[in-house]
Amino acid sequence: MERTKNMIFTSLFGALIFCATYFIKIQTPAFGYIHPGDGLVLLSGALLGPLYGGFAAGMGSMLSDLLGGYVTYAPATFVIKALCAVIFYCLIYVFPKRLNNHLSMLLSGIVAELFMCLSYFAYDVFLLSNTSGGSLSAAMAASVSDIPFNLIQGVFGVIIVSILYPLCHRILLTNGENRC
Repeated sequence: MERTKNMIFTSLFGALIFCATYFIKIQTPAFGYIHPGDGLVLLSGALLGPLYGGFAAGMGSMLSDLLGGYVTYAPATFVIKALCAVIFYCLIYVFPKRLNNHLSMLLSGIVAELFMCLSYFAYDVFLLSNTSGGSLSAAMAASVSDIPFNLIQGVFGVIIVSILYPLCHRILLTNGENRC
């Protein structure tokens, strides 16, 4: 019964992350887009744990890339977003021992989203250096333009999870669930 419940919640979160990433987006001049999906990526880690939450985060985000025309980013997105959920999960349960819950949530989200920004920067450099004749400095210079937009997306992700997590936590506790 518990395994079925976890699979259902994982599928549900994967679908929510896909929808928030694919349908609600603002195109950027750097040929990417900003979306609220990162808030749900973090929330999936917090509510579903590292295994199920990470899988939901990676799968939902990757499907958005596959269907949205960003196929070259799909493998990296799966890994990066899954790890963001795992990092967030791990940190929100480490920081509370030293900090209050709100500050813990903010710091955990910031660390996870900085990981996302740095990981996409590294992946962009990898992609561009392999397509631009191997010039690492040119690839790094071109990849820098995505950083501000990823940071903006990360900030919104932290704000979204900071609002949704306390609400979900309260609802789950009232219903007798012990998922978070």
